[in-house]
Amino acid sequence: MKRAALLLGALALLPSSASAGAYAPFRHFVSRPDLKPPRVKLFTLTRYASPGYVFIAPKKKATQGGPLIIDNRGRVIWFMPVDRRGVTDFRVQHYRGKRVLTWWRGKSADNKRLGRYSIYDSSYRLIKYVRPGNGLSGDMHEFKITAHNTALMTLSHRVRVKTRDVLEGAFQEVDIRTGRVLFEWHSVGHVALTESYYRLPRNPDHTYDYFHINTIEVDRDGNFLVSARNTHTIYKINRRTGAVMWRLGGKRSDFELGRGVAFGWQHDVRRQADGTLTMFDNEAAPKLRKQSRGLVLRVDERHRTVALLHSFVHTPPILAVDQGNMQKLANGHYLVGWGHQPYVTEFGPHGKPLLDLRFGRVGVDSYRAYRFAWVGRPRDKPTVAVEGNTLYTSWNGATEVRSWQLLGGSDKKKLRPLLAVPKTGFEATIALPADVPWVAVRALDRLGRSLARSAAVGRA
Repeated sequence: MKRAALLLGALALLPSSASAGAYAPFRHFVSRPDLKPPRVKLFTLTRYASPGYVFIAPKKKATQGGPLIIDNRGRVIWFMPVDRRGVTDFRVQHYRGKRVLTWWRGKSADNKRLGRYSIYDSSYRLIKYVRPGNGLSGDMHEFKITAHNTALMTLSHRVRVKTRDVLEGAFQEVDIRTGRVLFEWHSVGHVALTESYYRLPRNPDHTYDYFHINTIEVDRDGNFLVSARNTHTIYKINRRTGAVMWRLGGKRSDFELGRGVAFGWQHDVRRQADGTLTMFDNEAAPKLRKQSRGLVLRVDERHRTVALLHSFVHTPPILAVDQGNMQKLANGHYLVGWGHQPYVTEFGPHGKPLLDLRFGRVGVDSYRAYRFAWVGRPRDKPTVAVEGNTLYTSWNGATEVRSWQLLGGSDKKKLRPLLAVPKTGFEATIALPADVPWVAVRALDRLGRSLARSAAVGRA
């Protein structure tokens, strides 16, 4: 499919009420005027793109920031507006045997990170807020639920080293149910400030962000893998003692890096089931290469060597100065969120782009992007609005709706089925018969069963 045709297809994705907000930087829905998610431009979509939904969290210059689920065509599935500062690390995880939504939110007016993590169920209801223990603040980079229902979370922690304030790398493992801290680690004392590539501020009153932790992973042996952006290093941390077992990359690497392996300012280091490591290699800033990359590395811990297996890059080139991630999917594909650059790309196993989209407004980004299967069953009802002879309806977060059944009649308590239309996007438009004073809609699943019914609305 040619790019020109794809751009025309993207224009066709405008909401049903495009005339009300066609030039706005956000989507406009008549049935949900309170929702203003950013527009999404679709550049590439092939039949080989994976099933499931894309999970992003627009922020910064977004009209509304917050967790956002979209389909492969960029159409909204669920959106919860928070504020422009938004949320980060929005994804599906498992907690106590159930699929849940999780994210981090929180910056105060003085720009200090508050460190509150949220867990929501499949009905979009809050299960629990999680915070670090010992009086410390969690930050935006990582909230990972383990198989033991514990949470790994990065910490924002300032300490005094000689005459300078230093932002060290720290993390905790916390029992989610009880809040008990099971493990806590701090980089100062284990990693010297001289390992950093981050420029030392000339003003001694400015805090030195020498480490910049952004990933925590439980390795196959139960110890931890930690990614530090500003030292260009992956650290293996002993769970029992907190000692650094080895360094991969950076100034003190314990590994010989093969051709093309060297990385810098990286994010999202993950151990895969086959033993490989994946990461998002920012390569900036300052710039080390012309573009950011998704990397797959073969790591031989016995012989301390690392080889490059795959490198995924965007065309045209993208250089993300911060944020970003690469998720390996179950089918062998890779989903890359380009962080500071507002793109999301799915690659086939050999690097062919299968899906490529971006936010439609300059200055909107998402810390990470993920793909997951998801079934959402909201507890509220579908919403409806009538303008003239047209009914608009939507049900934020409902993933099982396949069609909308229009109900109507002269008595709002005795409405009968009139017709049904397929669900093709977030909001459906239905032309109303002229002689029906009261209307409502019923959401139907793929077998034609009723999921929920809206309230009845009278026509003006």
